[in-house]
Amino acid sequence: MDMTIQLGVNIDHIATLRQARGESYPDTLEAARTLLALGADYIVIHVRHDRRHMQETDLKRLCDAFASKIHLEMAPSDDMIDLALKHKPGSVCLVPEYPNELTTSGGLKIEEKDKADLKQKINILKKAGIRVSLFVDPKANAVRTAYNLGADIVELCTKDYSKAKTEKQAQALLSELSLCSLLGRELNLEVHSGHGLNYNNVRDVALIDAMQCLNIGFSIIARSVFVGLPQALLEMRNLINRE
Repeated sequence: MDMTIQLGVNIDHIATLRQARGESYPDTLEAARTLLALGADYIVIHVRHDRRHMQETDLKRLCDAFASKIHLEMAPSDDMIDLALKHKPGSVCLVPEYPNELTTSGGLKIEEKDKADLKQKINILKKAGIRVSLFVDPKANAVRTAYNLGADIVELCTKDYSKAKTEKQAQALLSELSLCSLLGRELNLEVHSGHGLNYNNVRDVALIDAMQCLNIGFSIIARSVFVGLPQALLEMRNLINRE
């Protein structure tokens, strides 16, 4: 088993705190700089249509400083594709986005009629040197669709796993994640997972053999309120290390 697994840290809620008071701080660039210096592999941000937390100015500043380390989550809409092409993060993750949702509600639901348009958008991004991930539910057909559309990365949604009520449910969902991770590896996709992972449930996902990167945000930022950002990151890193 590969003993390393990468960690992308989502810093949206640094911006949430800033927006709550309309201040210039806490600064997302300072947060990114701190996390990368401490060993985060990627900085994840979601620029939503409603701009509830991250703004285009955040994306610009972060890409100007650390473009290859910025992983932009965004809806697969024309205006967001244009935004990515303008600022050129190292990678993007195409996610579903709905009005008034509290957070991302699950993986992309890719209809047959939408595949040609989505494939074209993926090709446009890749030609600009931007790696492309699709955020999907952990189902074999969704992983195959990501491959067929030309994605470089598949990110498996762990929402259902993170909300499992019993150990039996959790184990069944872990099996789905494991099987889809193996399929992704067989298809030469880079395999990520994320959504709802925290200090109590992340370990088993990190131990999935074919898993290459975990994208985690809210739990790390919430923990940092009590122990500070460096300690919160260290605690998570220790949990996901395969030792």
